[in-house]
Amino acid sequence: PGVCLMRSVERIIVALDLASQEEVLATLDKLPGVEFVKVGMELFYSTGPNLIHLLKDRGLKVFLDLKVHDIPNTAAGAMGSLSRLGCDLLNLHCSGGLEMMKRAQEAVVGHTKLIGVTQLTSTNQQIMNEQLGIPGTVEDSVLNYAQLAKQADLAGVVCSPLEVRAIKATCGPEFLAVTPGVRPAGADRQDQKRTMTPREALEAGSDYLVIGRPILADSDPHGAFCRILEEIEVVA
Repeated sequence: PGVCLMRSVERIIVALDLASQEEVLATLDKLPGVEFVKVGMELFYSTGPNLIHLLKDRGLKVFLDLKVHDIPNTAAGAMGSLSRLGCDLLNLHCSGGLEMMKRAQEAVVGHTKLIGVTQLTSTNQQIMNEQLGIPGTVEDSVLNYAQLAKQADLAGVVCSPLEVRAIKATCGPEFLAVTPGVRPAGADRQDQKRTMTPREALEAGSDYLVIGRPILADSDPHGAFCRILEEIEVVA
């Protein structure tokens, strides 16, 4: 079945931006109904692969967000190891180039889908032009990276919701758009520069919404999750 047939609850990836396995278990107890979670660097580096097995044993889908970026041989080795953990989504930096992405994709085993990070949602045009030395607009760069990822047979990309329409138009509707930088109306944007509300992101064509602090930092995480679910039900 295509992505459009997914249930709304599958489209919210809750970012477990926490420091320990104990915190994760306590948080998950407050979030019945969540089906997809993201494990980032801080958590994975402190807990190791055991956490992934634990989450999979609980029936959860897992996006392991380590943003691999290395020479092709090393990136391929990393993806071979990480995909054997049974992760549903893995990612790498598109800026590693076409050969790196191709080799990494070839190394993935099982049902794991590999996606590419285009430009971080903390990057705006000034940072990209002046600090990273990449000319043009953020959207130009994101589209270039997305086309490279498609050429390398990746399943999709991580991007800001603002670039989703252009990516879908260029790379096709089946090419996944996984979007952080999603903030419910009225939420603090913090260090995210390029954001949308959950409903806006889905209307733009996002397949998965990565949401962390607006859920985890709420005094009622389950209530916050349910409100987001309610907001996107009308779109999904």
